[in-house]
Amino acid sequence: MTGNFDPVTLEILWRRLISIVDEADAAVARTAFSSLLRDAHDYTCMFTDRHGRELAQGSFATPGQSGAMALGVKRLVQQLPAEGFQPGDVYITNDPWALAGHLNDICVLSPIFYRDRLTAFTACVFHHSDIGGRVAADNHDVFAEGLFIPLLKLYAGGKLNEAVLQMIRSNVRTPEEVVGDIRSQIAANHVCAEQVASMLGENDLAGLDDLADEIIARTEKSMRQSIAAAPDGVYRAEGVIEQMEGREDVVIKASVEVAGDGIQVDLAGSSPQVDWGGNVVFNFTYAYVFMALKSIFDPEIPNNEGCAAPIQLSAPEDSVVNCRFPAAVAARMQIGHFLTEIIYRALAEALPDRVLAGSGGTPATMNVLYGRRNDGQRWHTVLIRGGGMGASARADGEHCYIFPANGANTPAEILESDTPLLVERRELLPDSGGAGQQRGGLGRRVVFRVPDDDSAPLPPVNLAIQSGRFRLPPEGLFGGEPGARAQFLVNAEAGNPFGLTRLQPGDVVTMDAAGGGGFGDPREREREAVLADVRAGIVTPEHAREAYGVEDAAEEL
Repeated sequence: MTGNFDPVTLEILWRRLISIVDEADAAVARTAFSSLLRDAHDYTCMFTDRHGRELAQGSFATPGQSGAMALGVKRLVQQLPAEGFQPGDVYITNDPWALAGHLNDICVLSPIFYRDRLTAFTACVFHHSDIGGRVAADNHDVFAEGLFIPLLKLYAGGKLNEAVLQMIRSNVRTPEEVVGDIRSQIAANHVCAEQVASMLGENDLAGLDDLADEIIARTEKSMRQSIAAAPDGVYRAEGVIEQMEGREDVVIKASVEVAGDGIQVDLAGSSPQVDWGGNVVFNFTYAYVFMALKSIFDPEIPNNEGCAAPIQLSAPEDSVVNCRFPAAVAARMQIGHFLTEIIYRALAEALPDRVLAGSGGTPATMNVLYGRRNDGQRWHTVLIRGGGMGASARADGEHCYIFPANGANTPAEILESDTPLLVERRELLPDSGGAGQQRGGLGRRVVFRVPDDDSAPLPPVNLAIQSGRFRLPPEGLFGGEPGARAQFLVNAEAGNPFGLTRLQPGDVVTMDAAGGGGFGDPREREREAVLADVRAGIVTPEHAREAYGVEDAAEEL
């Protein structure tokens, strides 16, 4: 700790840094073209010091992007010559191995100058709804998944490289939306840079070095103190993740060693990389391992470089959790989101009051839909949906929650405004939350139809799903029961959740998200809590009797 700031001043400046990123975040919400960004909030803004050390991220950052950026941006900054940066530079890349794990996540990175000196970097990663390629989880390599953009200068000293934007326009289905969202990223970085300069000027600071040292040191100290209070030991767990029919399920093995004030996570023994898009790059693996440990040990302190200092991660190369180029990675969340749950499971016995049962939003469900309207105009949209959150020792699981990814469910109105499709039903599923002393959250059903009247789109309507839990439900903890499984139906028949589905006018699609796992023995749940669930329609009287032993629940209706 440097001790250059009194506690009050430090707190003011620390919160100011976070508010600066939140302002950049708000700029995205105001200017983004895609509903995936405006409404589902699938993006992350952050900034670093001049060495690439993370200082602050947006309050609503997605853990997969922010954790991966904390590693990736630092490496990018350190690989580039410091003397080569100048005001007005803007870099762009979507290299999955450099940053957030798949091609749709495009990063825009900008240096921040103050009084003609390089002071910081600002970056944002957007999940772009379209990056070209074959949109499906069953591609065999990254080349089929879309446009790969190496690290390029989009602007040099404020001058646009129009060729880069033209290259992007020529490789995507909805060029105006994609380029519009890239410009939104540039605007967010500009807002961040302006506000950093304003803060430095208002507080008579020459730069961020001293402030960064203090924040990072204090954060690391807090994280280490929390880890040191946990019992030392080696804790193990494994998770089984379903693959497409005819292939062996993926296994992830985790060893978590708590020793003093540090943690070593080893994923040795995990399955080799797979021949479809579920492979996870190291950065994304790290992101969700970090998310689990941060939420367990020090959830309140803001994220920055100091949080990660006590955590070491090893993952075998060529494995599904550290895949090698050119592995297919488009659906990396179908496996990567499970890492948080597996870490929770490993530490459940040691820290039972700090973990969650399995969640139906693990993995988040992503539906990619595209085609042509009846006038020939191309359309493309991405829907993100959560499931029931797993219960904990302290509380029931939340309904229809995107966890651990931290996004927002796409509203039905947005689907109907962005596409020619019609939403027929959207409802919570009673009894889908796993029974327990604390109950899992409910999953949700969405039913939509391809019109077959004058408004019908040109066939086919293409649907690619990235999801899971169709066969293996979210697990409960400590005697809690599993949540209900997910379901994907086309015209009441089971569909293929891994490949590309081509819908015709009149087709009806049903998507059921999984429910969350329960926590603790259901028979120990308070009777009044069960009856309240029955009155609210969360639990049916039949389920109350069978799962909880409450015989007279029907009288509450």
